[in-house]
Amino acid sequence: MAIKSYKPTSPSRRQMTVTDHTALSKDGPEKSLLEPLKKNSGRNSYGRITVRHRGGGNRRKYRIIDFKRDKEGMNATVLTLEYDPNRSAFIALVQYEDGEKRYILAPHGLDKGDVVRAGADADIKPGNALKLNDIPVGTFIHAIELYPGKGAQLVRSAGNMAQLMGKEGAYALIRLPSGEMRKVPINCKASIGQVSNIDHENVNYGKAGRRRHMGWRPTVRGSVMNPCDHPHGGGEGKAPVGRPGPVTPWGKPALGYKTRKTHNRTDKYIVKRRNGK
Repeated sequence: MAIKSYKPTSPSRRQMTVTDHTALSKDGPEKSLLEPLKKNSGRNSYGRITVRHRGGGNRRKYRIIDFKRDKEGMNATVLTLEYDPNRSAFIALVQYEDGEKRYILAPHGLDKGDVVRAGADADIKPGNALKLNDIPVGTFIHAIELYPGKGAQLVRSAGNMAQLMGKEGAYALIRLPSGEMRKVPINCKASIGQVSNIDHENVNYGKAGRRRHMGWRPTVRGSVMNPCDHPHGGGEGKAPVGRPGPVTPWGKPALGYKTRKTHNRTDKYIVKRRNGK
């Protein structure tokens, strides 16, 4: 999809760009595949805010996506390509030969009327899902399972793709978009191709209101606050942080602080980390 800009009728409109949705369906979503989506506004089960700057936003319905691709050995025809407010990628409504309809993540290049298939007998073409054992080395893949049968967990956002680098015993070696090299069980499934909407990263929101529509509330820098409100606050004029590194409003390290556990049980599956170490 291309990026669309507008005539500068206002200062924000001058900078604003949107994704061109002309190839997407103008009809509503498949009602049988919708579920209510409750807003939590960054709050946990106790009602306490654990993620700041969330709230409001447009009302959404959740589209049930088939991340497992467990309907094997049966062709499915792409009925429509659709926008999904819950993710950056586009989704495709497919109908199987027995009449069942499901949503899948749409790969780049998939079009209305195309046929997709899951299973060991599927061709190596965008939209088909196979076990890593049945995919040739060097193939670009997305929607990768971490545990067989659990459903895709890796490489699901717009424009992303991983590469199958090799196979050794019970594991396949995959290079993720971050540069991390990771071992995944060879009987896990993955879809062929690159995730759709590759221009998503180039969209300029242009104004704060568009972020409010998405459920993001304003973020205020700590350096412009008072000392009683943030550790970065205070001072005459523009003052530096005044600490070895930036911190959160509660004094914890931020912006570069590693949040992954030092002794994670899945460390043994990481061959090379994304920072090259």
